[in-house]
Amino acid sequence: MTVNEEQTTISVALEDLLREVEALHADGYRLVQIGCTDIGGAYEINYSFDKDYRFKNLRLMVGPDIEVPSISGIYWGAFVYENETHDLFGIPVTGINIDFKGTFIKSGEKFPFSVTRSGGDRCRNA
Repeated sequence: MTVNEEQTTISVALEDLLREVEALHADGYRLVQIGCTDIGGAYEINYSFDKDYRFKNLRLMVGPDIEVPSISGIYWGAFVYENETHDLFGIPVTGINIDFKGTFIKSGEKFPFSVTRSGGDRCRNA
């Protein structure tokens, strides 16, 4: 079976994130993943959703010390991605339904992928 998968990426402002996520939830979308990457001094956080092989991605851009609201009140299982985002990148996520407070992922260095991390070569392999 061949599936032609439609995919859309929408930039979202921080203050609109929860409203946009609530709308996707109400429309029957499931949360697929939350991914984060360093884009040179800031972060790009992508929230991916799926419904009937149609992906919708919400893209949020934030600075290093900006608090991001949890979506775990809408998608309960988001707490896994949000704790990971905090522990690897140091992004403060507020209101996580199960907050491990920095102990979800153990690493040799606190916030190993943080844009504010000082020091030499950045290891990108987890």
